Amino acid sequence: MNKTTGEAAELASAIAKALEGKQDLPEVVICPPFTSLSEVVKATEGSPAQAGAQNMDYRESGAFTGEISPVMLSKLGVTHVILGHSERRQFFGETNSTVNLKLKAALDHGLVPIVCVGESLDERESGLTDSVVRRQVAAALEGFTEDDIKTLVIAYEPVWAIGTGKTCEAQEANRVAESIRATVNDFFSSGEGSKSKIGETIPILYGGSVKPSNVEEQLELPHIDGSLVGGASLTAEDFVPIIEAGAKRVKLMPSVS
Repeated sequence: MNKTTGEAAELASAIAKALEGKQDLPEVVICPPFTSLSEVVKATEGSPAQAGAQNMDYRESGAFTGEISPVMLSKLGVTHVILGHSERRQFFGETNSTVNLKLKAALDHGLVPIVCVGESLDERESGLTDSVVRRQVAAALEGFTEDDIKTLVIAYEPVWAIGTGKTCEAQEANRVAESIRATVNDFFSSGEGSKSKIGETIPILYGGSVKPSNVEEQLELPHIDGSLVGGASLTAEDFVPIIEAGAKRVKLMPSVS
């Protein structure tokens, strides 16, 4: 919940300008509050950056005052939407079930879903990280086929590292990302020995106090394909170096975006 409409447009324009002429860029998505989406769509038009929403309702319309539908987003020119962010789960009652419904709605309306999963500090300290994350991933995928999720992006964002300045160690984040891939593969594998590899094709992002000083270490690891950036996305001076770190990853591993 940052930036007025004018401030968001100015930031998006600065980011778009900084990306002009750069090669091997990663996919760049700017996700402002709903009030600024229209202006950010305009500011990024013709640039490598795209506009995404921070949340949405799974219903197309109706008596749901205050909600924003996938139809509204797609008609606005939004390309991506974040689903199940830890703050939505922690403060606004988001559940695994509603994330599943929102994922279906996003795919039905041609939006690229960025599904967030991650454990709380209590869950981590109790040794429940893997079981919590696997449960969240499996619940999000319930009812889908491999073909359905070809555009899916998953972000691992440990709740205890969001906005706290604490960062999950890069090797540990990579381990959890690998577990997420395995969970996706297991979900779509049959009990008859047919092993799915769809998890290898899904981009896995890490989110949690990502900043220019730690992003390169994270992106050097094989299972972290990109970053879900919070506070460091609020200025072009901080965000552009993170994009440039992603460009290095793309250049070294062109099959990963």
